[in-house]
Amino acid sequence: MKEEYRVLAFDFGASSGRAMLAIYKDGKIFMEEVHRFSNDSVVVNQTMYWDTLRLFYEIKQGMIKAKLKGGFDSIGIDTWGVDFGLLDKDGYLLENQIHYRDSRTEGMIEECEEYISKDKFYQITGLQFMEINTIYQLLSLAKKRPEMLERADTLLMTPDLFNYFLSGRKCTEYSIASTTQLLDARTHQWSDEIIDSLPIPRKILKEIVPTGTVIGQLRDEICEELGVPKANVVAVAGHDTQCALAAAPAEEEDFVFLSCGTWSLLGTELKEPIINEKSKKYNITNEGGYGFKTSFLKNIIGLWLIQESRRQWKREGKEYSFSELEALASEAEPLQSLIDPDAKEFVPQGNIPKRIQEYCQRTNQKVPQTIGQIVRCINESLALKYRYSLKQIEECTNISYSTLYMLGGGMQSKLLCQMTANACQKKVSAGPVEATVLGNIALQLIAAGQIKDIKEARECIKRSEEVHIYVPSEKEAEKKQWEAAYQKMLELIAD
Repeated sequence: MKEEYRVLAFDFGASSGRAMLAIYKDGKIFMEEVHRFSNDSVVVNQTMYWDTLRLFYEIKQGMIKAKLKGGFDSIGIDTWGVDFGLLDKDGYLLENQIHYRDSRTEGMIEECEEYISKDKFYQITGLQFMEINTIYQLLSLAKKRPEMLERADTLLMTPDLFNYFLSGRKCTEYSIASTTQLLDARTHQWSDEIIDSLPIPRKILKEIVPTGTVIGQLRDEICEELGVPKANVVAVAGHDTQCALAAAPAEEEDFVFLSCGTWSLLGTELKEPIINEKSKKYNITNEGGYGFKTSFLKNIIGLWLIQESRRQWKREGKEYSFSELEALASEAEPLQSLIDPDAKEFVPQGNIPKRIQEYCQRTNQKVPQTIGQIVRCINESLALKYRYSLKQIEECTNISYSTLYMLGGGMQSKLLCQMTANACQKKVSAGPVEATVLGNIALQLIAAGQIKDIKEARECIKRSEEVHIYVPSEKEAEKKQWEAAYQKMLELIAD
């Protein structure tokens, strides 16, 4: 075991990415951001793309900067789920990846029922029905652009595509495979029953490897181009949610977490999936994680609402930092208007503030006018949606959780953390803020034999990072106000 082990972790979000260089020494993780870059979608001919090759350029820049800081022994990449790239038989990318927010999947859930019933679909995959899922993107291709699937030899999910560019190996990491709705939740392999039921070629799906697998080393030509030495390429939890979960500093075996970023993912970690009528009714997903464990969780629109509102205000010539937006929200009167964050009108990019105002007017509520009122509406609505989803999780697991472990960028908002504690009537343990990156780092260290297992990793992260505690308000008036707001949220969801 090395006295000092160095890893490079790339964490891609829906709006930005960063490269973090970490040193593991004396049982602690010390990390430094060496590169940060924007992740901007590009719309061409009414199709929304990821700028895939530009993102790989940024990976190379991160590697160069890490080299100048002393180098690295391994590299790992995590990203969002569901999106993929298609390669031809010679390994060339057929086109830039299409963004999950592109409109091509509209109506595909209903189309899919012509091939396989939703009941059978859920019984096999245990996955939440969302139009953005990989399966519906593929069905859209089969229906509208079949020539693309005919030309394709390989499908690689986003982190696997970057791993292939780095190492030359074509394989699919388990956690990211579980976001496709093509995986059997019990066998942890591609479901032949689903694939055979749909017009999707089986050959494009490659070997599934366990989370935390060393899949190879950097290609010779990359080492020569960048002047970096050979390093292991590790298939960490390619899905960023599972990286964040790996870093949850929970001591109890049964715990509930909230990974809060562009998306909010609220759930718990289980040894086996829960797939029954109740979980199907609540549309709860069973995603795969490290050690073939199951993340039983709900996908909820998260900070996307704040991020996209901020972009709209910027387009209008009003530029605010996130801390400035939080300050404005703090000054606004509490619980005046609410939205269902997962209502369909809030999914596409565009003028979110205007849509929020139209939603509130349509539902006979006070219409938020100021920027602070809109931000407060978003945060309070998210906190109440967390309570709604948490109750469903508790009902399915028959466990009442005392603490909600809040991870990721959302915990930087003290206002949102306190609102979540108040709305859920739970203690909120907020931290680490860099949970996704720390999970990525920890899984690389486990793969290298530097850390024994996930339990030791979580203990190490707890030693290395600060955690903040928020408790629900004890004021009876505030409790009643939040309870009344929750009843209003139930009405909005029912609509």
